[in-house]
Amino acid sequence: MSRYRGGLIGCGGRAGSGMVRTMKNPQRPAGDRYTVIVRGLVVMCSIGIQPEEQDRPQRVRVSVELEAPEDAVFPGEVRQRVINYEKTVAAVREIAASGHIDLCEGFADRVAAACFADPRVAVVRVTVEKLDVFADAEAVGAILERTRRV
Repeated sequence: MSRYRGGLIGCGGRAGSGMVRTMKNPQRPAGDRYTVIVRGLVVMCSIGIQPEEQDRPQRVRVSVELEAPEDAVFPGEVRQRVINYEKTVAAVREIAASGHIDLCEGFADRVAAACFADPRVAVVRVTVEKLDVFADAEAVGAILERTRRV
């Protein structure tokens, strides 16, 4: 990024384009997205429908993408506007510890519901992967993408 007339140029702006974006006016142009991620959180969880899966917890990797609505103001350094990934991590850990879950899809559904507790989340994408099912596969699981219903 370079400085231009007291503001930062970048994120779509170019020197000489007439588009000056400063941190004081964090509105996003059409098409810009604000997404918060939790990537590769590994938790121990009782999950699966096979008898051997119900007897012992196994490693599960969870990734979550939380997308703000298109018209949302980019939070910049304003903490009150950010989507808090710490709450997402806490929700994943709580769900994993809450008791047996039959399917990765059910785990993902519960995580998505927890994410929509934050009204700033418009779209959530949850990936739940069991890491130790097949020796010759890195992981098996499910991906759920859900949009907030208005």
